[in-house]
This record gives sequence, structure tokens and C-alpha cells, in this order.
Amino acid sequence: MATSQSFFPPFLLGQGYDIHRLVPGRPLMLGGVQVAHSMGSEAHSDGDVVLHALIDALLGARAKGDIGEHFPSSDAAFKEMPSRVMLARILPLVLSDGYAIANVDMTVFLERPKLSPYKQTIQSHVAALLALPVDRVSFKAKTAEKFPPVGSGDAVAASAGILLYRLTP
Repeated sequence: MATSQSFFPPFLLGQGYDIHRLVPGRPLMLGGVQVAHSMGSEAHSDGDVVLHALIDALLGARAKGDIGEHFPSSDAAFKEMPSRVMLARILPLVLSDGYAIANVDMTVFLERPKLSPYKQTIQSHVAALLALPVDRVSFKAKTAEKFPPVGSGDAVAASAGILLYRLTP
């Protein structure tokens, strides 16, 4: 069986998912943007489910593990770490060997607050973090139609898909 890199297409697809319980007294961070809400993600880090799903999508595309392997919650060094810092640390690992990001598609699942006022800001912020044009970053917001745990307001979740491509054959 051939294992040469030239045998494979120059594209890699990754997908990620994250969910966190919502608790009072924590900021709600989504895509590196603080969203006004009475609750935020219960997490070892800042609990940004959008960036966590994105990090897992990036790592998955390159078969480099998952966010918990790189930033274990058992390690005090990562306590309260901003997810944008995690992303900045993962990008060089994922984009090594001549890979680049073609596009990103993200969805957050949250019953409230409504995210319409934040969508463009989150999209622009993630695009800047990835050094991509805004039209290569999609951000969508959905409710869970009152189905628990997201629909009952007890949790926030996000999914992300990413397409990487090799710059040089």
C-alpha cells in the first residue's frame, strides 16, 4: 500500500465539538468575544466553546490529538488561560509542513442570549485570530428549541469544521 504524501490529495478536513455547563459568575466567551450574559462556561480555561471546537478541528485535520492532550485541565498552568492563547499555540503546529487554512465553518448552540448582535464581531475576531479574510470564516448561531441541556439554558455548545490545504505539492 502506498504511503507517499504525493498519493494523497492536498486537502485535509477537520471537525471539532465542545460543550460546557453554564454557571453564574463567569464571563461568556464565544470566539474570543465576551458576550453579555448572566452566566458563562464552567471550565478550567475561559471556556470558549467556539475556539475550543475550532482548536479540535485544527488538531483533527492534522491528526495531532485533541485540546485536552495539549492543554489538560489537570495542569494548573492552563487555569483561566484565554482560548485565543491556546489557538495561537496550536496554529504553528497545525500549519507546519506547508499547510494553510482554506476556510472555517462554526456553529454555536445557545438558547439565550440571542447572538445576532455579536455574529459579525465574532466572525471578524476569529478571522483576525486565523489571519484569514472574513469571507473565509462562517459563524452561525442556533438554539436547541428548548431541548436540554442547551435548550434549557444549562449549557452552551459549538461545532467547527475546517479545510486545510497544502501550499506546495
